[in-house]
Amino acid sequence: MDTIIQGITEFRDAVFPGQQQMYQRLVRDGQQPKALIIACADSRVAPEHITQAGPGELFVCRNAGNIVPPFSPHIGGVTSAVEYAVVALGVRDIVICGHSDCGAMKGLAQPDALGAMPNVAAWLRHSHAASQIVCEAYPTDLDPKQRLRALALENVVVQLNHLRTHPSVAAGLAKGDLRLHGWFFEIESGSLLAYDGEAGRFVPLRTEEALPVAEASAPRLAAPDVAARAAE
Repeated sequence: MDTIIQGITEFRDAVFPGQQQMYQRLVRDGQQPKALIIACADSRVAPEHITQAGPGELFVCRNAGNIVPPFSPHIGGVTSAVEYAVVALGVRDIVICGHSDCGAMKGLAQPDALGAMPNVAAWLRHSHAASQIVCEAYPTDLDPKQRLRALALENVVVQLNHLRTHPSVAAGLAKGDLRLHGWFFEIESGSLLAYDGEAGRFVPLRTEEALPVAEASAPRLAAPDVAARAAE
């Protein structure tokens, strides 16, 4: 705590005075974040640090395993954050960001280690589809490190599928107002992989190339004939 208090003091005395006008503007004009990022609570993975975003630029929701539970009528923090970001803040991009050496994915791979953490075990049920994919669709001779990496990558894709079940997200996608992204941050190298929805795989994120997206912003209706008749 001494280090944390020291940081607060440094911010108050040395950083805030030079940024006071910015913070006052954020209060006056409100927040207008560019994206919602759902990331792991792992202390080594800070979305604002990775993206070099400033105050007011990102709406961030973090939890163990960067999980998005499928939509349900039960109240949940992630569900509320998604709904608020889309409906109230009007974000146009949602990112689910996984990472290497993820403790949640280690727990998913070794459920016996979660005996003293029943709530964590229950939470990780939202990632069981990723575990099933790795168990049945990947080679059986993967070493533990390869298996953990595959599990973390597949988990991002599973959570993207869960995200699509949320009404605000489904409507935003249908209107062409939203893009979905799946990212994977490699702690050891600082590299970022992005999920290419068309190719069905993760690719390195390169600034000189077009941004790979899990689902692009494109209006689509299952019953376009109905919409056309209603517009007449």
